[in-house]
Amino acid sequence: MANDPLNLVVPSDCAGLRLDQALARLLPEHSRSRLTRWVRDHRVSVEGRSADPSDPVWGGERLRIDPTTDPKVLAYLPQDIPLDVVYEDDTLIVINKPPGLVVHPGSGNWEGTLLNALLQHAPALSEVPRAGIVHRLDKDTSGLLVVAKTLTAQTDLVRQLQAHTVRRIYAALARGVVPRDDKIEAPIGRHPVSRTRMAVVARGKPAITHYHVVARYLDATLLECRLETGRTHQIRVHLASIGHPIVGDPVYGKRTDKRADNFERQALHAQQLGLIHPGSRQTMTWNAPIPDDMQRLIKTFEGHTSHA
Repeated sequence: MANDPLNLVVPSDCAGLRLDQALARLLPEHSRSRLTRWVRDHRVSVEGRSADPSDPVWGGERLRIDPTTDPKVLAYLPQDIPLDVVYEDDTLIVINKPPGLVVHPGSGNWEGTLLNALLQHAPALSEVPRAGIVHRLDKDTSGLLVVAKTLTAQTDLVRQLQAHTVRRIYAALARGVVPRDDKIEAPIGRHPVSRTRMAVVARGKPAITHYHVVARYLDATLLECRLETGRTHQIRVHLASIGHPIVGDPVYGKRTDKRADNFERQALHAQQLGLIHPGSRQTMTWNAPIPDDMQRLIKTFEGHTSHA
């Protein structure tokens, strides 16, 4: 996102200064290094011509500046992005996140995130680290997550997550026929070769996923997965490690079924969230139905039922 061009005139008291020095006086809100970079990138013109940072100015010159904003600055700007608010009070907000929405800004996603949307929805969240976000969902995973509206609530919820007392249940459509309910207890860490992926590795952090069979089809199984820990990509990595990757997962699975050709994400949805309210200390639980796109996908498998 670029700012509007600026048109300035060099004042007489800048006579004899270098261009970058004069710009630093005229635009003190920007760092000297940023202004110098703009000049070198030909984003600053003097009387319609490009210039060097060291060129002198004598007063009266007309400057045009076409600034660019550091993309990281966009991370904490409010943006009008619709939110599906399941619950809200003075202490917390529970969001039903749609697929495709990045939760927290990072490389390649400095705007258009849930954090931007939260700052628009509740401006006071600018006073809370990470705009109150205490846990995340992958970009293409839908479902429930909680946001703290105060620093005290955020600390409390983080401690609940660390104590494994937050109840998080996901619906997952896994490849193949899963024979029985079970749990996966396997450490997760960075993949030793592909650093953008996670994997079951001996020196990873402890990770436990419980799963329950909801329905079996000929070549897929609908599961309820309960997180005991919350590692990055945990359910996706764990199910892939036992030979049952999530349908549609572009990283840990393979697109081998034409029924999933039009499904552009992993079939994973955070459908239940339970925790102790940081203010009232009451146990609260929220549910979010499986979204339409995933429901349609499941229906394409329902006609092929396994009797295993």
